[in-house]
Amino acid sequence: MANPKKQSFLGGAAVLAGAAAVVKLIGAVYKIPLNNILGQVGKTYFDTAYSIYNVLLTISTAGLPLAISKLTSQAHAQGRENQKRKLFRTAIWLFFALGLVGSVFMFFRAESLAAYMNTPMARLPIRTLAPAVFCVCLLACMRGYTQGQGNMTPTAVSQILEALCKVGIGLPCAWYLIQLGRGLDAGAAGAILGVTAGTVLSMCFLIVYLLRHRERERSLDVPESSGALLRQILAIGIPITLSNSAMSIISMIDTKIVMGRLQSGLLLAEEQAAALNGEYRFAMDMVNMVVAFAYPVTMSLLPTASAALAQRDTGRVDRIISSAFRVIILLSLPAGVGLSVLSTPIMRLILPAQQEAALAAGPHLRILGFACILIFLMILTNAILQTYGKELLPIFTVITGGLVKIVMNYFLVGRPEININGAPISTLCCYSVIVALNLLFVWRYSPKKPRYPALFARPILASVLMGGAAWAVYGFASRLLSGGGAVSYGENALATLCGIGAGVVVYGVLVIALRILRAEDVAAIPHGKTLIKVLHLK
Repeated sequence: MANPKKQSFLGGAAVLAGAAAVVKLIGAVYKIPLNNILGQVGKTYFDTAYSIYNVLLTISTAGLPLAISKLTSQAHAQGRENQKRKLFRTAIWLFFALGLVGSVFMFFRAESLAAYMNTPMARLPIRTLAPAVFCVCLLACMRGYTQGQGNMTPTAVSQILEALCKVGIGLPCAWYLIQLGRGLDAGAAGAILGVTAGTVLSMCFLIVYLLRHRERERSLDVPESSGALLRQILAIGIPITLSNSAMSIISMIDTKIVMGRLQSGLLLAEEQAAALNGEYRFAMDMVNMVVAFAYPVTMSLLPTASAALAQRDTGRVDRIISSAFRVIILLSLPAGVGLSVLSTPIMRLILPAQQEAALAAGPHLRILGFACILIFLMILTNAILQTYGKELLPIFTVITGGLVKIVMNYFLVGRPEININGAPISTLCCYSVIVALNLLFVWRYSPKKPRYPALFARPILASVLMGGAAWAVYGFASRLLSGGGAVSYGENALATLCGIGAGVVVYGVLVIALRILRAEDVAAIPHGKTLIKVLHLK
């Protein structure tokens, strides 16, 4: 590739965060109407297919693209252009094979997979999603290659194209099929068709981009053999894959256990169990939309910090990781607190056609809001441990937390007085265990020990005050608008937006007043120097 200007850690994170913001906005335009169209039962069929897809996808793409990104970044920093090109040529065939196997398996074993998940009606959505595994494997390889050179823009554009297809194709298909009376399983399959189409379009875009930006300059370095490069990719990628796929596998087993216990423990029919599970999944959707903003930071962190390690610049590595911690804490705490204090109002806002389900999902989101904070921290600390070459530790912590989740779900969901309410409780406990262990290992293996009290104290104070302001403003506005009576959808929507707006303003003021944000945290992002002057950052 004729490489554009290499982006710094925060510059790259800013590009990906901007794309994530656009993707999440488009995703909200997709997921929120889709949830209203599908309802709780259709939502379970959709998410069952997605959980299987995520396992195959994670096994194929979770660690290997990061390995490519890391090795490409190291070769790029050392000026080894031939090594970089051969690395990509070797990797693309590996991803081709993995994607092909994953897609064929998912397509032809759809019925067995759906039965295994205790949701036989999900077989059509599973089959519809199968081709996406192949496309996303190739996408992951190309994204890892461009990110390793410090160029996050192709990834950002491809993600936006993928999201647009979900809205433009998936949403109309889901609505049309349900209007035809084809059933909720067909509606879920129609929604997933948009996902598959999006991966195809994104793959085509990146292929064209790489062909148009091929490197033509000569280099004198002698690359390693394909076998040696493949061994390096696997040595780095497999531990990361095991770590990430462990969580995906545990989540899939978790879904199976929840559906199984609702049916065997509470003697519910498949559709009744799917309805309860769908309420929990509605709440998880909100968390997942917010958590997506953690990935731009970690995707930019690993190649940038790896390049600094390759140059033996430990001081720069420490600055990058400290800045990543501050950014993640700055994002996660207000997001999690906001979701918790305004849980039911938010669910009512986004599910106008499913108000009964929204009321049931509200208590789930109240618990999952705190889990959201922990998921942010898990993603970051996993990336830090991987940067320091401790790829095996996240595997241990994720499996430990996952086992806690599975065991708690089995016993809690099967109890009539708890039933589906056990799912968010087990999720919170799972991530609490993972993050506690990860923070301990990060502290142990970091050359400069992170000072956790200093990192967390002021953001926690700001978030608590923000949460109080949001809750108070919502309560006042809802009573004012409803006159003390039942709150209608429109009144709840306006009051919720007022509460969110108040929270944003209060938190923004406190971030500046308490000097939570530093000049170095924004210096590398677009117009960062202007922000430093305007906000008087130091």
